[in-house]
Amino acid sequence: MKQRLRPLVAAAVPLLAISIAGCTTTDPYTGEERTARATTGAAIGAIAGAAIGIATGDDSRERRKRALIGAGIGGLSGGAVGAYMDRQERELREQLRGTGVSVTRQGNELILNMPGNITFGFDSADLRADFYEVLNSVTLVLEEYEKTLIEVAGHTDSTGSTAYNQRLSERRAESVARYLESQGVRSRRIATAGFGEEYPIADNSTEQGRQANRRVELTLVPLTEE
Repeated sequence: MKQRLRPLVAAAVPLLAISIAGCTTTDPYTGEERTARATTGAAIGAIAGAAIGIATGDDSRERRKRALIGAGIGGLSGGAVGAYMDRQERELREQLRGTGVSVTRQGNELILNMPGNITFGFDSADLRADFYEVLNSVTLVLEEYEKTLIEVAGHTDSTGSTAYNQRLSERRAESVARYLESQGVRSRRIATAGFGEEYPIADNSTEQGRQANRRVELTLVPLTEE
């Protein structure tokens, strides 16, 4: 499965290098400084989100789109796509202000980075009880904007074996996905994937870095017409 990801990642590396250069600003929603490392995380998140379509099977996004449209959820077209994602982005930023979850825009896709210090305990795929409220806030927006596909990606630090971390990342992604479903989000909208320790956004040699790398990312993709 991982072998199929490599061409996509390789093609994205030059774009990643360009996006990192000279990017240090203050996020107006969280008040945090967006350093080169944060920018790196956003870019890697975009790569991971895009890769889920390959990681979960041929044409996964297209198959889910067709299933939803067949179930009566109309797709977006033209300028309606950007406007729809603009509104969804504003509501997510409002709901998630001060929670520690960041919202990044990549074209018409939104990436929610949920760091490990608020999602899971160490070496665990069980959601922290105090994270339910955050996920409930996300669910409110996802239910309102049903013309959105949801791709849930789990990530770990480099502690432990590669195989163990791969499975742990899959379990974490599945935990978030199952919770969203339990709150009423249609399962047809959701795909999950685990990337183990492959895409760190911080230095694994420090505790702070390892904590940043233990995360789940939600990539929200607009449901567009064929």
